[in-house]
Amino acid sequence: MTTTTELTLFADYFQIHISDADADGDLSDAWTDQSVADHLAVARDALGIGTTVNVNVSVAVAVLGQEPSDDSSEFDHVVEGSLCASLGRLTVLGCTDYAPDAAIFEVPPGWNRVRVSRSNLARATEADADSDESPETTEKVRIQVWPASELPAKVVKRWVQPGEGHDA
Repeated sequence: MTTTTELTLFADYFQIHISDADADGDLSDAWTDQSVADHLAVARDALGIGTTVNVNVSVAVAVLGQEPSDDSSEFDHVVEGSLCASLGRLTVLGCTDYAPDAAIFEVPPGWNRVRVSRSNLARATEADADSDESPETTEKVRIQVWPASELPAKVVKRWVQPGEGHDA
């Protein structure tokens, strides 16, 4: 049985982080033009998740025993990346949150795959700074983690903000 933990995180600088709780989780070199476009920065022990808003977002975290089925059709933007949890503990936090206060999740030690599925992006973008005042306009982020060998990051489904055109 999978347990899902619900969090509200401040997506300061339009990002939240997932990292090995026992490492520094440094993403400073991981935010490239491509990772910004993909809304996913990848380092060995951390992932940076780009958001469409710079306010609180709703986050659901599920630690799974195996890869979940593909339900990307239910979401606006879906990305996957791998990270190494040396001792089997991950933190999920806003990028300026105090790490010792972050939510910690037990995962298998070593490599894990993370799927980040985001929804309600158009409504959150439209509401902008007020998006976290109502569940109808809050950006929703689902994080699923399962044990898996290291694989390259990938965009499963790309959301293009209205008016931005299309990119690959």
